[in-house]
Amino acid sequence: MAIRKIVTQGDDRLSKKCRQVTDFNKRLHDLLDDMKETLEEAQGVGLAAPQVGILRRVVVIVDDEDNMLELVNPEILEQSGEQTGPEGCLSVPGKWGMVTRPDFVRIQYQDRYGEWFEADGEGLMARCFCHEIEHLDGHLYVEHIDHFMTEEELEAFYEEEEARGEER
Repeated sequence: MAIRKIVTQGDDRLSKKCRQVTDFNKRLHDLLDDMKETLEEAQGVGLAAPQVGILRRVVVIVDDEDNMLELVNPEILEQSGEQTGPEGCLSVPGKWGMVTRPDFVRIQYQDRYGEWFEADGEGLMARCFCHEIEHLDGHLYVEHIDHFMTEEELEAFYEEEEARGEER
């Protein structure tokens, strides 16, 4: 396993549509292992293959129970509701912006061996599924924002969320 370099905004590979994975072999397994190690090192919650310069439909995400999910050829099957919140990205380091995403998402994907599965995500998981799958189509979250948030705006958002949680 190896930690790979995360490419940043401005790199052409982040704006290209990724190809389907058709070979479920050692190269794919090595890519998934490297991406998991890279994501862990970067302390992120999701990483798509184009973020490490590989134009394949492969994603790793940390789920609600801190498990690392491997999603090969993921597709959104269903989405509903709406949530708006701050979003950041390892390929746009140190910056955040408000993004509206579905509150519920159902996806289908393959594992490293080619077997098909479905998964549901709500809240943060739905946001992660959408964010990472967008990477596979050559898009970044910055396309959805009107400005980058200041540290003060980010802190104010989380303080407001915390206060709202205490009221419930």
